[in-house]
Amino acid sequence: MTATGARWRNWGRTEAVTPVRVERPASAEAVQRAVTSAAASGLRIKPVGAGHSFTGIAVAPGVQLDLGDVSGVIAADPATGRVTLGAGTRLYDLPRLLAPYGLALQNMGDIDRQSIAGATSTGTHGTGLRFGGLATQIVAAKLVTGTGDLVEISETSRPELLPAVRVGLGALGVLVELTLQLVPAFVLQAEERIEPLDEVLGQWTERVAGADHFEFYWFPHTDTAQTKTNTRLPIDAPRKPLGRLSRWVDDELLANGLYRGICALGRVAPSTTPFFARQVDRFSGDRDFTDLSPKVFTTNRTVRFREMEYAIPLEAVPEALGEVRSLIERNGWRVSFPIEVRAAASDENWLSTAYGRDTGYIAVHRYFREDPTEYFTAVEAVMHAHGGRPHWGKMHTQTDASLREKYPRFDDFVAVRDEFDPEGVFRNAYLDRVLGVRASVDAA
Repeated sequence: MTATGARWRNWGRTEAVTPVRVERPASAEAVQRAVTSAAASGLRIKPVGAGHSFTGIAVAPGVQLDLGDVSGVIAADPATGRVTLGAGTRLYDLPRLLAPYGLALQNMGDIDRQSIAGATSTGTHGTGLRFGGLATQIVAAKLVTGTGDLVEISETSRPELLPAVRVGLGALGVLVELTLQLVPAFVLQAEERIEPLDEVLGQWTERVAGADHFEFYWFPHTDTAQTKTNTRLPIDAPRKPLGRLSRWVDDELLANGLYRGICALGRVAPSTTPFFARQVDRFSGDRDFTDLSPKVFTTNRTVRFREMEYAIPLEAVPEALGEVRSLIERNGWRVSFPIEVRAAASDENWLSTAYGRDTGYIAVHRYFREDPTEYFTAVEAVMHAHGGRPHWGKMHTQTDASLREKYPRFDDFVAVRDEFDPEGVFRNAYLDRVLGVRASVDAA
């Protein structure tokens, strides 16, 4: 199906484009035809997932590929835990799709709106020092290259390229299938606490090492952290889920409804922000509950924001966050959104933010109607000084020159890009900035 004239915007309202046309293929063969047709017309082509990236990684001025119909379970083997999914499958559909097989993702982030291809291609991750990002679960992939060929990368077919394809940025081709190594479905016991920030920072390495999953939020203008510690339990463990009313009050009425009003007020009256930040801590309180893993990992978020996240060496987190805290105080900024701090295990994927090192993540946010430039620029400088790598789907100003220094396999990835997309069919402005342009390809 083809459509024209539709204005596309991402969720964070940082990017917008009107493609020449939109294609909605329902099969790998249809994706091949779309890529071949775009190339023959001199148009670039880009797949788009849920639009949850804050960067222009999925912006498609030429042909936009909506892969929503390339979704669902294609094959499943409960004995091995391996499941093949259409690339457009949304994360929020996975609990329903995987339930018949008794399987689950081994880890998730706190948002499940993304497509599986979009989440893995941008290096999306959860938290837990024993677990890598979502892309580490990929054991095979099928993608359509810039020449229209359907290529399989797996443990038996060009396995040396799996570390490139897992976090491919959409630069290597259009993913149509992903095979994941899943785990038996499990339950999570969640403990949410309000704790002194300085104590949490002082115990950072011990807390992340001692828990299955540990993260915390810090609201600027307060001295406390909202910690969340999740413990993995077998699927038959007793469950004590949040009550429907309790979940609605905490996660919808307060975290979305009331908080939206606080952010809007903070935009027109910044002096009110510190007061309301302290009230958020007061109303949040402690919670304990136990439920199926997706219901604990993820949270419904409807207040729009803009985000920048950097990956730094795990041990650098306390110092780096302390420097950000000083920046906010010194400049008198009024920041209504919390800073999120997580961790992930080292992995081998060439453009993974956790490549070769156990990693801490610091994510800063601003309400989407506020200008984040001054705040994000200053925080980015702090992260850069600590060897930071930016999340590919979140705002940053890095270029191929600076990123080459951060990724030992950067040039190897670019070489695969040039092999799979020799004419630059999948290029856009963002990929040109972060990967550079092949000398033989017209940079116009």
